[in-house]
Amino acid sequence: MRIHASTPLYVGEEELARRQARYDRIAPAGVTIELHDLPDAAPRSLETEEDCRASEEFVIEALSAAQPGVDAVFADCVLDPGITTLQRTLSIPAIGILRTNLAHARALGRPTAAVVRNQPIADEMRRIAEESGLGDVLTDIRLLKLDFAAVTDHDLWQAQLESAAADAAEAGASTLLNGCSAVDTDATTGPVTVYDPVARALRLVAAGAL
Repeated sequence: MRIHASTPLYVGEEELARRQARYDRIAPAGVTIELHDLPDAAPRSLETEEDCRASEEFVIEALSAAQPGVDAVFADCVLDPGITTLQRTLSIPAIGILRTNLAHARALGRPTAAVVRNQPIADEMRRIAEESGLGDVLTDIRLLKLDFAAVTDHDLWQAQLESAAADAAEAGASTLLNGCSAVDTDATTGPVTVYDPVARALRLVAAGAL
């Protein structure tokens, strides 16, 4: 299975290579992810609602132009930018990372909390969940309050994630979605299962074979 993916931002050659290497590690057997950067006019990070809207437009344009022969497209972002439009307009599947995870959680009867970097991202995640009819599955969105540089700082992100997981456990959550597609996280122990939504989405897609 060959999947054409787009970053949700302009990230540059070095970060694109890091993200591609991550996909090469986590992609299930038989799945190839071909990750492409957005033009340098695209947002560099998601800090406002306007950034989210601009990202969405750039992703729609990029994925609409995916080369012939790919089996599916998706955005390298848990906010599923452009996926609603692309699912209506493309002849191949457009995979939404957030939608896939929340639909799976609903099927299992596992309400899911999430952690994200800032409030605009939290607001956009909530909007997408509600728009998809899956808002009831997403019980809580917690803020890590980290700047964009933390996406590549494993130790800092992991420390904040573990703290958020402990808080989520106290609030009664049992499952926590790590709300950034570009972050590697370590397995955590304790009452809350923290999972990588990208890795899970790819496993579910591979199992379904589109």
